[in-house]
Amino acid sequence: MVEVIWANPALDDLNTIAEYIALDNPEAARRLVQKVFARVEQLRRFPKLGSVPPELAGLPYRQLVISPCRVFYRAEKKRVMILHVMRGEQLFRIGILEKRDV
Repeated sequence: MVEVIWANPALDDLNTIAEYIALDNPEAARRLVQKVFARVEQLRRFPKLGSVPPELAGLPYRQLVISPCRVFYRAEKKRVMILHVMRGEQLFRIGILEKRDV
């Protein structure tokens, strides 16, 4: 098993998405956060579970698509770094990953 580490900005991303959803439906926001954490937890056993995003081909990043979110991460031998969470309909910018991937 590998260790899953959440970058603080990624947690902030998820929190922002959940807060927005909670404006209309707090229960849906709670379910989304639970679903994201449960799916990310699977990376402990299966670090390559996610797909390689088309816009990041050739780079060491993968994603989990957990509707309506995309969770971007980098898998190493002993750990998985969760770097960014965004809504699927948002425009992706690689600069966000590069800044967070330290």
